Formats: sequence, C-alpha cells, structure tokens
Amino acid sequence: MSYVITPASYSAVPVANNNEYNEQFPIHRIYCVGRNYAAHAREMGGSPEREPPFFFCKPADAIVPVPAGESIALAYPSETSNYHHEIELVVAIGKGGKNIPEKHAHDHIWGYAVGLDMTRRDLQTALREKGQPWELAKAFDQSAPIAPLYPVSRIGHPKAGSIWLKVNGEMRQAGRVEQMIWPVTEIISHLSRYFTLLPGDLIFTGTPSGVGPVIVGDTLLGGIDGLGEIAVHSIAA
Repeated sequence: MSYVITPASYSAVPVANNNEYNEQFPIHRIYCVGRNYAAHAREMGGSPEREPPFFFCKPADAIVPVPAGESIALAYPSETSNYHHEIELVVAIGKGGKNIPEKHAHDHIWGYAVGLDMTRRDLQTALREKGQPWELAKAFDQSAPIAPLYPVSRIGHPKAGSIWLKVNGEMRQAGRVEQMIWPVTEIISHLSRYFTLLPGDLIFTGTPSGVGPVIVGDTLLGGIDGLGEIAVHSIAA
C-alpha cells in the first residue's frame, strides 16, 4: 500500500528507566479531566462537589517531551493574551479495554508522569460562555509538555504525594494528588464507558488550584513526588 502524502510521524514520550531514556512510549490519544480538584473547581467558578467527571481531548502531536534535567522552550501561542499553566499527574495506558471495572483499572496502567496542560484561558472563558467546545483553548500546538514516563514496574501506583509548580521561582500551585475528586481508578473506569481505551493513551488527571498567567520570558518548574520534575520556559513565537 502507498500513501498519497507522507504520513505524519507519531508522537512519543521517553521512558525513565534507571536513569536511561533510550525507550519511547508511543502516543495514541490524549484525554484530559476537567476540574478534578475542589479548590481549582472553585477558582474556575464551578462547584467543588463530587459531580460526574467531564473530559476534553488534545491531539497526540500536542505532546512536547521534556528531557529529565532540561528545560524546553514553548512558543507563546497565537490568538491569546491570557496563557495559563496547569500542572498535572499523567497516566499512561498500556492495556486497552472498554467498560473497565474500577477494581481492575490498575491493570491497564503502564506508567505515570508529570505533565502541563497549557491553556488559552481567555479563549476558554469565551467559548464556555457561548456553550462551545474548548479545542481552541486546549488543543493547540505545544499544549501538552510532559516529562519522562515512570513505569509501574519500577514505581508502583502513586496514591499520595505533593504536586506543585513554580513560576520564576515563586510557588504558584501546590496540592496533593490524593486530593483529586475522582481518583485515577475511577477516571479510567468512567472514561472507558465512553471510549475504548487503547495502549498509548494518556490521561491528564486535572490540576490543583493556583493556575495563572505565563508571559514571554517566564520559567516554569513543576513536579510530583516520586515522578521527578518538568521545566519549560516561554519564548516569543
């Protein structure tokens, strides 16, 4: 079989394995959970109550792999004047499934990482007020930086730990992953009712409170206990 145009290359994330990064995890889809921390739900004008989770997607090529110990440049996106950071725990799916019971969800996880859900906040607000989809605000180029993936076989399943982000050395976001309204196992079970999850899927699990603006020249450093750190800096497009 021949293609009429050259197929796009696939996106992948390096795997952290005993300080070696010569293995890659190929990306299929990116799912994101909205408002999964009560304090963040409140700061976005939503309810902090435990409501059914909602999801949005990013394209696989929104991924920006960030090597361990390095900082990657992110171009300030077009058509926004309010560009925001959101630090998140990312779950990598290694075994597919549909209608996955919560008690079996851990069996489908390949690994975990630190990620950033970068957002055009002004566009998101305008789209939300019109009842329109969020793609322009969430699914743009370079909107999903991610640090190397840590395999479950190496670290197990993180159940607790701090999650934080600093901008230019100042703490902006600080929370704990066990504060998620919907924990990872419930997210996977719920999401698999609507999508057949496949190996290579990533799930960004939501962000704690403290989201805020990023301007050209800013340096972001974030991390999660046991999963290392992610560093990026904002540059003019």
